[in-house]
Amino acid sequence: MDKKEHIRSVVREGYGRIASGSGSCCGPESSCCGGAAATPHDVARSVGYTAEELAGIPAEANLGLSCGNAVALAALNPGETVVDLGAGAGFDVFQAGRKVGSAGRVIGVDMTPEMLARARRNLEVYRADTGLDNVEFRLGEIEHLPLADGSVDVIISNCVINLSPDKEQVWREMYRVLKPGGRVAISDLALRQPLPPAVVEMTEALTGCIAGAVLVEETERMARAAGFADVRLVSRDDYVAAMKEWQDPLFVKIIALLPAGANLADYVTSLAVQARKS
Repeated sequence: MDKKEHIRSVVREGYGRIASGSGSCCGPESSCCGGAAATPHDVARSVGYTAEELAGIPAEANLGLSCGNAVALAALNPGETVVDLGAGAGFDVFQAGRKVGSAGRVIGVDMTPEMLARARRNLEVYRADTGLDNVEFRLGEIEHLPLADGSVDVIISNCVINLSPDKEQVWREMYRVLKPGGRVAISDLALRQPLPPAVVEMTEALTGCIAGAVLVEETERMARAAGFADVRLVSRDDYVAAMKEWQDPLFVKIIALLPAGANLADYVTSLAVQARKS
């Protein structure tokens, strides 16, 4: 197995455990990157989701895996076709479905069968609650999207692209499937400076969205190299601060491996990325 396939295998297995409730993005702990003091609801509120937004989705869709509010960043309009890369249990998909309405369409793509099974169970709740039939989920890798060229108005993604072993290909795929003038709205973790090797080698840091993150400027370079224009990046440190406050188990392990006196926020930030296909 080559390195890229090994990373995909580790991520798929880790998130399969999360979907089935037998693990978390931090490893074997019962929480999902929020520590004992935080719930998935707490995590979502800390990165910008409102109580109203959270009340409007199936409860089982929120696994506490967000590092920003990609749906708000996208400023969706009724009738748009939206794709969520790494849709998980449908957390952002269901919120986007309410925004685009009956004339719109939202497609969630995920490579983990267990996540898709959970998302499709949540789909029945969404349909019953909203009366909308505008959402679907597809099995696929974000490096090879199961979508036609030029078929999408908006792409969203929430703390997922950092997990890909081939991020440049992800950016090329996003450009391929977007219509001219289509836009990208992504929340992800990014690096202010390279991580110590001991952190990069941690398996739980990979599935916890940190070991696979790249530098902020590298994210911009990849977006522009794929052809995107109007690339805008905004760092938000509230997510990292919240994880430290809640004594998130993964972050505690990582901080112990940093140089004396260093803070995790010196290395990691929550990054909002917007770009447009010309």
